[in-house]
Formats: sequence, structure tokens, C-alpha cells
Amino acid sequence: MLDRPLPSNAVLTHFLQQVTDFLPNLVVAILILVAGFAVAGWIARLIGRGLGATTQVDATVRAPLIAAVRYLVIVFALIIALGQVGVQMTSLLAVLGAAGLAVGLALQGTLSNIAAGIMLLWLRPFRIGDYIETSSVSGYVREIGLFVCHIETFDGVFVFAPNSTLWNVWMRNHSRAGARLVAWSVTLPRTLAFDEVAGALHGIWPSAAETGLTAPVAYLDQLNGDNQVIVFRGVVMEGSIATIQRETPQRIRQAFLDRFGADGEPRAIQRLVPGDSDPARYVGDVAAPNAHPQVLAGAETRPAAEPAAH
Repeated sequence: MLDRPLPSNAVLTHFLQQVTDFLPNLVVAILILVAGFAVAGWIARLIGRGLGATTQVDATVRAPLIAAVRYLVIVFALIIALGQVGVQMTSLLAVLGAAGLAVGLALQGTLSNIAAGIMLLWLRPFRIGDYIETSSVSGYVREIGLFVCHIETFDGVFVFAPNSTLWNVWMRNHSRAGARLVAWSVTLPRTLAFDEVAGALHGIWPSAAETGLTAPVAYLDQLNGDNQVIVFRGVVMEGSIATIQRETPQRIRQAFLDRFGADGEPRAIQRLVPGDSDPARYVGDVAAPNAHPQVLAGAETRPAAEPAAH
């Protein structure tokens, strides 16, 4: 026997009863979400203050760590809230799996940024405060996040660089090494004696006690009809590089004017950037590229060439 439809007032009563039973759970779920967001923010601030007060945790990982903890608390509160309104965990996991697949396909670029951010934090090609250079951006690293890095250019422009654009390209870290080679090409009249030229160049170099610099080297690089080209180079410790690069050309010019007069003024002073292919003539003997040990061993055991027959 078919059930007879309920009268309209009975349907309304049944609906109101369902709403009355569900409404408290909904209110509790909303309160849980609000409390979860508040607790997540409080914990994030607490961890931020704690990490800022210690030197044991690198500043590079502080922002991603705080963000990860905050998102973890929010997800945990969301799961509790969904359970409060009657959502079963098995159904929730199935929905989340399907939604995760769809979102993953739709947000491939975002996921690649997360993966790149994890690799940047793991391998540490740069840290907070380093000055980096890529094919598209250069500046100081202010923050490394899960999705983007905050970079401030030398002229104060703030750049949001997606992590994938920093991980999948070549990069130069100008702050990684503690010292750097700087060199200048000085074009002088050929009539000046090399010993006096070298003495004048060495005289303008700051002492190691003042700036932690190593002794410079000057050598003849080119010689033509009227000019001689002298290469003057030295290794500069971090913290003195910018000052030396700015002041050295003027010091060279003034030193030659004082020592040789107007006729001895340099005809050209050019800063050199040694090429990556073969910088051997700019660097010292220790830093210059060396032959592979197997090649050297083969040269030692190879018999000497026989003299040519006359």
C-alpha cells in the first residue's frame, strides 16, 4: 500500500524540524572555522616571534615554515567543522581526491611553483639578503615563500618572482662568495717604464689591515705602437667590493697625474670582467684552471720526442 503524501503543514513541520536539528551543528561548525582561523593566526605570530628571537633557524625557512603551520591548523579546523555537520570522512576523502586531481590539472603552474619553492629551500642557492641575478630579474632576496619570492631591485622596485622562474633558469649569486676578483685595463703611453707604472698602481691599493684585501698584481697585457695596456687586478673581500669598484679608477688617474704629470695621464681605464671560458690570465696560479690529473700523468709517462733527422 502506497504511503499517502503528507499534508502541506506536515511537510513544513518536518522541514522546520530538520532545520532546527541541523542549525546548531552549522553554528558550531562556523564557530570552529572562525576559531581555527584565529588560532592559526595566533600560532603563526607566536612561531614568528619565536623564530625571530633565535639564531638557530635560518631566516630563509622562517616564512615557509610559518605559512605551513598556519595552513595545517586551518585544514585541521576545516575537517573538524565538516565532521560536525555530518560529512563522513570516507566521502570527504573521496571528494577531496577527485577535487585534488581536478585542481592539480588546472593549477599545474601553481604546483610547479610549490615544487620549485621546496627545492629552493632544500638546496639553498640563495638566502634572505643575498643579491641574485637571473635572465629576467636581479635584486636582494627579501622573502622566500611557498609560491613566490620577494625581490627588491637595486633601485627599490619590489618584484614578486614565481619560484619556478628562479629554479628553472641560470642564476648568479653575488653574495655567496666571501671574496671577488676585480680587474682594470689601464691604457698608458708606451714611454712610461713598467716598474714605475706598477709601483704607482700598487700605491693606490688599500692595505690588507684596512679592508682585508689581498695584495694586487699588475702585468703587461698588450703592447702596440704608441700605447701599453696594463692589467691591474686584486681579490676584494665582501663588504669592500662596491667601494673599490667606484674609487679605484679615480685613484689610478690621480696617481699617474701626480707621478708623471699630464703626459702620463691614462688614456683609458676600463673595468674588466674575466670571461668564463678562460680566465687564466686574470686569476692567480692557484685559481687558474688546471689540467686533469690523468692528462698530467700521461704527459709524465709519455716518451720524449726523438730529435728530427738532419
